[in-house]
Amino acid sequence: MGKENIVTGNDVNHPGYYNRGKVECIDAIESMASNKSPEQAFCLGNAMKYLFRFPDKGGSQDLEKAIWYIKRVIDKEKK
Repeated sequence: MGKENIVTGNDVNHPGYYNRGKVECIDAIESMASNKSPEQAFCLGNAMKYLFRFPDKGGSQDLEKAIWYIKRVIDKEKK
């Protein structure tokens, strides 16, 4: 196994692509989700995750995934 395949504790617990300045994605999601239904919290949390990481990991596909989750919440709100 090459060195590039070794996962460090920091890569698991605090990957760089989930940190922006002093804000870690999980902390922002927990704060946002505190007054949402479980389904809204799940969908919006996933959207936030993709928005946090898109420039460093998934590119435009992460933006498309975020939009998909946000549209799901919008569609449920309209019913």
